Parts: sequence; structure tokens; C-alpha cells
Amino acid sequence: MFKNMMNRYYYGKSGQGDYEKEDLPRTRMQLFWEMLRTRLSGLVRLNLVYSVIWIPTMIVIVKAISSLLNLGAAMEDPSRLNMETAITPEMFSDFFHSTIFYTLLWLIPCIGITGPATAGLCYVTRNWARDEHAFAWSDYKDAIKANWKPALLNSFITGCVPLLVYICYTFYGDRAASSFFFLIPQSLVVLLGIIWMMMQMYIYPQIVTYTLGYGGVLRNSLILTIGRLPQSVLFRVITLVVPALIFVVALLLPGQYTYLMLLVLGAYYIIIGFALSRFITASYTNGIFDKYINVNIEGAEVNRGLYKEEDEEELSEEEDQAQ
Repeated sequence: MFKNMMNRYYYGKSGQGDYEKEDLPRTRMQLFWEMLRTRLSGLVRLNLVYSVIWIPTMIVIVKAISSLLNLGAAMEDPSRLNMETAITPEMFSDFFHSTIFYTLLWLIPCIGITGPATAGLCYVTRNWARDEHAFAWSDYKDAIKANWKPALLNSFITGCVPLLVYICYTFYGDRAASSFFFLIPQSLVVLLGIIWMMMQMYIYPQIVTYTLGYGGVLRNSLILTIGRLPQSVLFRVITLVVPALIFVVALLLPGQYTYLMLLVLGAYYIIIGFALSRFITASYTNGIFDKYINVNIEGAEVNRGLYKEEDEEELSEEEDQAQ
């Protein structure tokens, strides 16, 4: 009994969530809500497995936040850091920049190892978002094996991006004090970092969907990000709504509740945050790929999970044969 329960937990139940033809959603919004309702428990199971790979990243971020909070407290009470004299603005600046630099440096390997697992997550959420079956564990594992090379390359580049942006931003920022000209490359660096992060919505789904070189994946992702910039920004913002709300609450509450809100944020991501974010973006990218990529591929099926007129015709034929 226990063995069957654990197998069901990890592998799910085949055939669950399928529609009769007359019940198929007619819009992508209907498909999203129906699939979210059907797959919610599966997303939790999938997220619990996937979130393990992000534990090193969480530890590094929490330690950095803790150091900065202690620094802020030491500004008022130097004894908190066993210091006899008050912290000067120069000391604060040096400690702040040092903490940020080494945190971003440690994040390179922490984020770098997440790529293959993210590919597995994207494969399963892509299927669920278009009402196709996928096991929460076995298909997740198979997708990791099939796509680990480009996914690992992408995650290590993504891990390097925050540090590169920070170094370039501070470099041009120091020189902007003497010349406003350096504000241009400084702003450009930030913009490129933001665009790269938005490209992640398209990169991993393409890796697990198409037989395409990594260069082609980057090219398509950049074109889709720029060409659909308002939508790209919108869906990135949607995935950050819950973390943003937790952050706002943390700012409104007294300082002693900061660690509590960090625990709430960590619990959200460990329970469902990662999988829910990828499910939302998968629902969006499925439609984008149908519109701009799949229509140009001979034999590629589009609008999976949605009602089509031929479904009604097939249903009528089946009913006639049954009679």
C-alpha cells in the first residue's frame, strides 16, 4: 500500500486531466485555468523535486541578506559587529560592495547547476499546459538526460550575467561622476541584463521542444523577446507578483519580521513557486511558438488542447458510427 502511494506521488496517474472533444477549452485563458486546476497537485509534487537544486542558491542569498541586515544594524550599534567605533560611510560602501560581489560570484556555480533540472521542469509544464500527459518524475528525469548539455551551458551563462552586469554597472557608474557620457553604457548594460533574463522564458521551452542548436535558440529567443516586448515584460511581472507582495510586506513590517518574511518567500518557492512560474510562462510560450514557429514547420500540430472545428466533425462521425 505504501509502495503504491509513493509511486502515485512521484509518477502521477496516467490519463488524468484529459477532455472529451466537446469539453475542450476554446481559448488559451480557459485552457490555462482548467489545466492549472487539474494539475495543481502535480505542480506541487514536481516543484518539491525541482526546488532541491536551488537550495545552494537560497543559502547564498540568505547569507548575503543576513550580512547586509547586520551591517545596517551595526550602523546604529557598532557593538553588533564587535567594533568600538561607528561605521563610516566609506566602510559601509566597501562592505556593501564586497558582499554583493562575492555573493554574485558564488551564485555562478549555484545557478549554473540548475539548467538540466530546469529543462526537465519546462518539459513537464509544457505538456501539462497544453493538456498532454507527462509523468511528474519519469518524464522530468528523461528530459534532463535528453537536454542537459544546452541547458547546462545556458544556466552557467545565466549565472555569470548578474556578476558581469554588476561589474560593468559599477565601472561605468564610477566614471559617470566625471562624465555623463558613461551613463549610456551603464544603462545599456542594465538593459541587456534585463533582456537576457526575459529571454529565459523562451530559451528552455525551445531547448526541450525543437531540435535546434543553442545559437538558433538564442536567436529565436532574442527576436521573440524584442518583438513581443510588452507581453514578455507582462508575463515576467506576473511570475514575480507573489515575491513582490512578500517583499512589500517585509518593508512595511518592523525589522524583526524580516527573517520571517524570508522564510515565507522560501516556503513559497519550495512548495510551488518554481513550477507555477514555469507553468504560467509555458502557457504563454505554447501559443507564441504555435503562432511564429510551428506554423512554419511542416506537419507540426498547433493549438494543442484547444477546441478545433475538426474535433466537432470527428465527434459527429463517431456518434453516427455508434448509432
